[in-house]
Amino acid sequence: MRKIVFLFAVLSVFFLWGVVGCNALNIKQSDYEVNKPWMEETLRKSVQQYRTMMENLPDGVQPNSINKNGELKTVKPTSWVAGFYPGTLFYLYRATGDKEIFEEGLKRVKLMEDQQYLTKHHDVGFMMYCSYGNLLKIDPQKEYEDILINSAYSLSKRYNDKVKSIRSWGEIDDEDNFVVIIDNMMNLELLLWAAKVTGDKQLYEIAVNHANTTMNNHFRPDNSSFHVVEYNPATGEILKKRTAQGFADESAWARGQAWGLYGFTMMYRETNDEKYLNMADNIASFIINHPNLPEDKVPYWDFNDPKIPDTYRDASAGAIIASSLIELSKYNRKDSDVYLQTALQILKTLSSDEFSSEVGENKGFLLTHSVANLNRNADVDVPLPYADYYYVEALHRYLNYFNVEGF
Repeated sequence: MRKIVFLFAVLSVFFLWGVVGCNALNIKQSDYEVNKPWMEETLRKSVQQYRTMMENLPDGVQPNSINKNGELKTVKPTSWVAGFYPGTLFYLYRATGDKEIFEEGLKRVKLMEDQQYLTKHHDVGFMMYCSYGNLLKIDPQKEYEDILINSAYSLSKRYNDKVKSIRSWGEIDDEDNFVVIIDNMMNLELLLWAAKVTGDKQLYEIAVNHANTTMNNHFRPDNSSFHVVEYNPATGEILKKRTAQGFADESAWARGQAWGLYGFTMMYRETNDEKYLNMADNIASFIINHPNLPEDKVPYWDFNDPKIPDTYRDASAGAIIASSLIELSKYNRKDSDVYLQTALQILKTLSSDEFSSEVGENKGFLLTHSVANLNRNADVDVPLPYADYYYVEALHRYLNYFNVEGF
């Protein structure tokens, strides 16, 4: 009799789980069908807009922004932002199948090839995984795989086992200071990918150690993040916590919070370690529940700027947050619907006339109103390539939400 009761209880749990799970799925599926047409149209419009970019962009360089006179600003392939343009092109190709867009991506990604040996800063992950990583998903050739593996080993050379982190800025052999910024979480995906492909456990350990050190030292009790933590490279001792691009040392620089959210969500995907999922949830809660987050969900450049609401928005931070929340919502947490609805609101806002360029405007950039570095008055309230990249990635992720093979 006890066995029968126990079996009934177990079946009841599974039945209830199935009902709840199906209801949640149906709600999301219903939203999906409503949002799919305008998202697909937005991606088609994005292809048209990037044709404008193709017409304006000289050979041998990548787009960076536009200046006050409306002229296109470009960068060499050595810039940390250089991989976003080809990466965006590859996302647009995956979404639309436009071969001309793919050919432009191939042309521009080849400019990045030499950067596989870059060791001067941590951004090789941004530069190579966002470009060649996206190309590899379309055209899995060994040549591209080898370039990414070399890039991962170049990044790993900046690791210090005393600090148990990857140095963000400065020379590898600097004995006086070891700077780590929250942005560096984004470069760990390259290491984790390479660890899987090569079987090199050390690459995996470097990524995990860096994530753990960041989780322990970068975050405040309210789950906001410092931008910069400085260490003694000989001992691993923390010397200082500060900002470089935020309003103040103790403030929550919006894009920094976005980098953390994206990075720890990715760490959970790659390791299945619950502590990273909890960290991502905590960061998401800080962002979503912050009293200074606007109703349309695109954040101000810093959550603590005292000039709010009379200050700049950052579309790039909004796009990164949207992409992160779409992925985070897939991990069946209790707040998954909140995550998805917040991401949708951000995407709708970014796709509105307030933030979205008309076809043919702004030299081909998709989004307006991003902030690179307000403290240096560098690229303030302008289009930026990483805003476009994560915006298109977020649209792509949403449209592939029910694809069991992932994004």
